Amino acid sequence: MNEVAGAIADPVRREILLLLRDGRLSAGSIAGRFAISRPAVSRHLRVLRTAGLVHSEVVGRQRLYELRTEPLGDLARWLRGFDRDSAWSARMAALDTEVRRARRDRQARRTEDTA
Repeated sequence: MNEVAGAIADPVRREILLLLRDGRLSAGSIAGRFAISRPAVSRHLRVLRTAGLVHSEVVGRQRLYELRTEPLGDLARWLRGFDRDSAWSARMAALDTEVRRARRDRQARRTEDTA
């Protein structure tokens, strides 16, 4: 998870991930979208590949990159732990379930008592 967090900490790498969201791209196509050198883009792609966020495949003379979202799942789950609203939502949903169950049980007892 630390490797993924470190990889997405850089704005260029985040932009690369956004570009790859729409599908595979060649290294040259990715590099052409940035005002930095091709070797610098190559280093960013290496960091993303090492973190498991992209997969590369050599096709002919091109290296194609594809987004891998699985490593982001662990980080997203960890970050959700800081979202107080979602924690309270889960607790309130559990409370709502218990209240409904108690009402249903009470209604069932009333029906049994009158029968």
